[in-house]
Amino acid sequence: MSFFKRLKDSISSKAEAVTNKFKEGLTKTRDAFVDRVDDLFSRRKKIDEDFYEELEEILIGADVGVNTVLKLIDELRAEVKKRKIENPSELQPILSEKLIELLKGDADAGLKLNPDGLSVILFVGVNGVGKTTTIGKMAHMFKSQGKKVLMAAGDTFRAGAIEQLETWGERVGVDVIKQQSGADPAAVMFDAVQAAKTRGVDILLCDTAGRLQNKVNLMEELNKIYRVIQREVPDAPHEVILVLDATTGQNALSQAKLFGDKTGLTGLVLSKLDGTAKGGIVVAIRQELSLPVKFVGLGEKMDDLQPFDSEQFVHALFGKWIGEQKEED
Repeated sequence: MSFFKRLKDSISSKAEAVTNKFKEGLTKTRDAFVDRVDDLFSRRKKIDEDFYEELEEILIGADVGVNTVLKLIDELRAEVKKRKIENPSELQPILSEKLIELLKGDADAGLKLNPDGLSVILFVGVNGVGKTTTIGKMAHMFKSQGKKVLMAAGDTFRAGAIEQLETWGERVGVDVIKQQSGADPAAVMFDAVQAAKTRGVDILLCDTAGRLQNKVNLMEELNKIYRVIQREVPDAPHEVILVLDATTGQNALSQAKLFGDKTGLTGLVLSKLDGTAKGGIVVAIRQELSLPVKFVGLGEKMDDLQPFDSEQFVHALFGKWIGEQKEED
C-alpha cells in the first residue's frame, strides 16, 4: 500500500472535527510553505543540485531549522539514489513520510497522569506566549472529559495574570486558588495542593511566572515551587509543560533551551500555530530538543487546543497531494 493511501486511511479513522481543526489552523503555513514546495515540484522537471538547493531554501524559510533541513535533504538524496527517482513529483510521498518520522520522534506525546489520584501539571514559559490561555483551554478539555479540575494562580508578579486566570475559570467553570498580587508563588502552590487534596480533585493546573520583578532568579523560584509540590505530592509534578509561541519561530527554540536545562521539562505546547506561516518550527523544535510537542494551539476557540498528531499535521499541509494521488491511482 502506498504511503499516501496509508495516511489517508489513518486520517479517515480519526475524528473529522479534529482533522478540520488542523486544516484550518495550518492555513497560513500551507499557503506559504506548501504552495512554494508545490511550485518547485511542478516547475522543475528533474531532481538536480538546483532542485535540492531550492527545496532547502524553502524548508529553512518555513523555520524547519538548518540542522534538520540538512538531515532531511541528505535522506531525500539517499532515497532518490536508492529508488532511481527522476521525477520530482515522486518525492512528494517520501518528503511527507520523512516529515512524519521527524515529528514523531521516540518520545510518547501523551500526557502522563497519575492513574490513582491527583495529577499536578506545571506550566512554565516567558510572558506573552499564551500560557494562561493554554491553561484555561486545558481546564476546559479535562472538564469535558468528566475530570474534576482546579487551577492555581502562581504567576503573582505579572499585572493582571491572576485576574486573567480567574476569567478563564469563570468561562470554563473551574475554581482558581489564588493569593494577592505579589505573593510568594510557592505559598500559592502549597494552598492549591492542599485544596486539591481536600476536594478530591483529579487535575491541578499550575500557572507560574514568566518573569520576576525582584532580584530572585526565575529558575530558583520554579525550583522552590517544585520542592513545595513534591513535598505534598511525592511523585508530582507529573508534567512540566513549556508553552512556546509558534509565531516567534527560532526565538521559541532558544527559550526552550533556557527552560529545558533547568526545569526538568516533560513536553511542550506550541500556542498560536494558526497565527504563523512558519509552522515548520514544530519540526525544528521536535528535532533539536528531543522533547515531545504534546499540544498545539490552532485557533481562538475553547476547544482549539488539540493533542499534537504528526499525521494530522502533515495531512493538513499536504492533503492536496493525497487528492492528486487518488486521481492518478
